[in-house]
Amino acid sequence: MTDEKPKLLIVEDDLGLQKQLKWCFDEHEVLIAGTRAEAMAQLRRFEPAVVLQDLGLPPDPEGVSEGMATLKEILSVAPQVKVIVVTGNHDRDNAVRAVSLGAYDFYQKPVDTDVLRLLVNRAFHIHALEEQNRQLRQAQSSTPLEGLIATDEAMIKVCRMVERVAPTDVSVLILGESGTGKELLARAVHSQSGRRGGKFVAINCAAIPEQLLESELFGHEKGAFTGAVKQTIGKIETADGGTLFLDEIGDMPLPLQAKLLRFLQNKVIERVGGRQEIPVNVRVVCATNKDLQAQIPEQRFRQDLYFRINEVVINVPPLRDRPGGTTVLAHALLRKYGGMHGRPKRGFTEEAVAAMESYEWPGNVRELENRVKTAMIMADGPMITAADLNLAEAVDGALLFNLKEVRTRAERQAIRQALSITNGNISRTAELLGVSRPTLYDLMEKYNIRFQQ
Repeated sequence: MTDEKPKLLIVEDDLGLQKQLKWCFDEHEVLIAGTRAEAMAQLRRFEPAVVLQDLGLPPDPEGVSEGMATLKEILSVAPQVKVIVVTGNHDRDNAVRAVSLGAYDFYQKPVDTDVLRLLVNRAFHIHALEEQNRQLRQAQSSTPLEGLIATDEAMIKVCRMVERVAPTDVSVLILGESGTGKELLARAVHSQSGRRGGKFVAINCAAIPEQLLESELFGHEKGAFTGAVKQTIGKIETADGGTLFLDEIGDMPLPLQAKLLRFLQNKVIERVGGRQEIPVNVRVVCATNKDLQAQIPEQRFRQDLYFRINEVVINVPPLRDRPGGTTVLAHALLRKYGGMHGRPKRGFTEEAVAAMESYEWPGNVRELENRVKTAMIMADGPMITAADLNLAEAVDGALLFNLKEVRTRAERQAIRQALSITNGNISRTAELLGVSRPTLYDLMEKYNIRFQQ
C-alpha cells in the first residue's frame, strides 16, 4: 500500500474555476490544463485515471468543437480513462453527444461541488474495478510463451519456433548470450508440450563442481563414495515423464559427456556406485552461450553428442539486436515490479529511453532487469532517469544528437513496434503512426521492414 493520491486531470480555461475545483478535490493529486495541448501533455506524463473536462475550450470557448476534439484525442490515447465532461446550462444535446463519443458521464453548470465530487469518486471506483478485471484476465490467460515479450522480427521468429517444436519430442538446443532468457524459452517448450504435466528440472552444468555433477545428474547409491550415506535420486530420474533442462552444457566435462550420450541413445541410466539399469523417459533441452562447433576440433565437446542434442537449434538474439525491444521490456519490468518497496514510478524520461536504446547491454535482459529494479528503489523523482539507471556515462552523445541518425532509428523502431502491436495490420498500423497507408508502405520499403504473422 502507498499514500499516493489518485490523479485527477482538470481541463478548464477559467482560472477562477480552476482554483475552486482544485480546492474541491484536495484529496486528489490535481493536474490542471487550460488547452488541448496542455491536457495531452499532462495525460501522457502522469496517466490520470479520471479527467474532468470543460467542453468550452480555447480557441473556441463559446462553442464545443475544441472540447469535442480534445475528448476524442484523450480517448484515442488512453481509452481506459474516465472522462466527465462539463457543459453549460441547458446544453444537454452536446453532453449526450460527448457520452456517445466515449465520455464516462457529464455534468451541467453551475457547479455543485458535492454532486461533482460524487461523480468523480464513482468514476475512480469504476476505473479501479476495470483495472482489477484487466489484471485478473491477464493473470488467467496463461500462454505457453508466458513471460516472453517479442516486439521485433527476430524474437517473433524465436517464439514461432518454440510453438512449432514444443509439441514434438525432439531434443532442442538453445543458443544465446548469457542473460538472453534461454531458460524462459526452455520452460516455454516444456509448458506447451505433452509433458507439461510432468516436472521441469533444470541444472546448470557450469555451476556445479565436476566431481559432483555426475552424482547430481545420475544420482548415487549408498556407499558409492565418502559421504554417500543414503541412496540419492539424480536430476535425470527426477525429470522422468517431464523435461530436463541442461543449462550451459558447453561447460560439461568430457567424461560426463560420454555418459550423457549413452543415456540419450539408450534411455537408461546407472546411478553412481550402482549396476542396475534404470529406464527414464525424459525430453532433454540444452542451452549454452558457447560455440559448440568451435569446441569440437579442440576436443572440448564431443561431436556425436553435439549431433544428438541439436535436432532443433533455436538462436536467441542478444538484447542489442532486438530493435525497440529494450524500451518495451523496460516498461514491462516497470509494470511487473511497480509498487514493490512502496515506491512506484510512472515511467522513464526521454533521456532514459535514449540511453537504454543506445547502450549495448552486455548482460542482456538480466542486466536490464537488475538496473530497472535498482532504479525503482534509488530514484528520487517520479520518473526514472538515465542517471537512476546508471547509464549516463554509457550514452553515445554523437549518436544521440545526430538528427539524421536519431530520426532513422526512431522511425524504424516505431514502425516495428506498431506492426507488433497491431499484429501486422497495415491499416491499423498506419492509423497508429498517424500516416497514410502508401506512406507506411514507402517507409517499410525504405527500412526493409517485413512482418510475418
